[in-house]
Amino acid sequence: MAFEEAIEQKRLFVIDYHDLLLPYVNRVRELEGTTLYGSRMLMFLTSNGTLRPLAIELTRPPSDEKPQWKHVYTPCSDATGAWLWKLAKAHFLAHDSHHQVLISHWLRTHCVTEPYIIATNRHLSKMHPLHRLLSPHFRYTMLINGLARRALFNAGGIIESSFTLGKYVLELSSDVHAQQWRFDHEALPADLIRRGIAVEDQSAPHGFCLKLAIEDYPFANDGLLLWDCIKQWANAYIKHYYQKSELVEFDEELQAWWTEIRTVGHGDKKDEPWWPQLKTQEDLIGVVSTMMWVCSGHHSAVNFSQYDYAGYFPNRPTIARAKMPNEDLTKEEWQEFINNPKDVLLRCFPSRIQATKIMSVYDILSAHSPDEEYIGVNANPAWKDEPVIKAAFLDFKRNIQDLESIIDSRNNDPNLRSRNGAGLLQYELFKPFSEPGVTGKGVPYNISI
Repeated sequence: MAFEEAIEQKRLFVIDYHDLLLPYVNRVRELEGTTLYGSRMLMFLTSNGTLRPLAIELTRPPSDEKPQWKHVYTPCSDATGAWLWKLAKAHFLAHDSHHQVLISHWLRTHCVTEPYIIATNRHLSKMHPLHRLLSPHFRYTMLINGLARRALFNAGGIIESSFTLGKYVLELSSDVHAQQWRFDHEALPADLIRRGIAVEDQSAPHGFCLKLAIEDYPFANDGLLLWDCIKQWANAYIKHYYQKSELVEFDEELQAWWTEIRTVGHGDKKDEPWWPQLKTQEDLIGVVSTMMWVCSGHHSAVNFSQYDYAGYFPNRPTIARAKMPNEDLTKEEWQEFINNPKDVLLRCFPSRIQATKIMSVYDILSAHSPDEEYIGVNANPAWKDEPVIKAAFLDFKRNIQDLESIIDSRNNDPNLRSRNGAGLLQYELFKPFSEPGVTGKGVPYNISI
């Protein structure tokens, strides 16, 4: 297939960390035991619906001592090219691990939820209907965030000592918040559109007004089912307590809550034009649905998957410790690579102590506690006292329970090659219920680990 034809058919996708990482490259290279590149991976959507990596670009910007260096690596049939491709994948996967841990997980769930919790406790009385709706989603989050800052993200701690960016890991997370984070992009449909994975389509058959660019995309397909359950529940709840739009606009507690979230909790973005207005029922439904989704579905997908996908560190290294053999190569370095490519790859991977620490952390983070409160199981006692809300919650509960069988049927469909096949993990991250421990499934209400 010609490149132009692949573009026209929307068969090419890129994971692009180039601009994000490039400003850190020279600084990280001054640290001991690590290195960094700006990176991109180009992928092709095959006829069976799966993605195939085509090329990885690694870039080192110019410095006082050296000019710019960049190289594109591709899958290769000759031995030398094949080993270079393995090394390029190790570097790129380390960058991808940074994005998963520091951005998709830490920033987009744990961090941005703190202002919601603080504003809720400051401005909404415990009798306020919105406090009652959101309180299950905010259980234990401030506690676990404090523990993470003390034991994981502390200076010289586990994350800094085991990830490529070292002492710059939290600076990267902060930069992404400043440059990229938008509340109006955190709802799942908006997130998929932002990332080019979906487009708005009113004729779409599944009712979400979205057409997926990758039809067999388990995170999107299963996640949209959960998103729809959450939004239907929020819609019924909000429209019962706010039967007219003016009730939203003139609720002083509610408006103070939303003002603090925007202007104090995210004070660096307080003047951004994309913040939703809080004037109608639909505005409020959109806001609370987004918060509920981030705390439940989004967090579950990026957290409880960590041990299954990354517990075996060659599949998902967190650090690349050695530069590519063909960067500024000397005759001696190149000959060592030719003679012992396996040793060069092992020196690039995390050390034994780094791998052991991260595997242990992933095992802990991916485990459900015995007292986990799964979404749609336990109702706030106040919901049961109001017949309309009680009925709406029972509908929500039934919809959540239906996800189990739908996801099982998808995992058993041989036509869905991204989730069914020899050696593949079945995608169960949005199955709502789980036993205690590491199970790769289960959606709690809240960010509690």
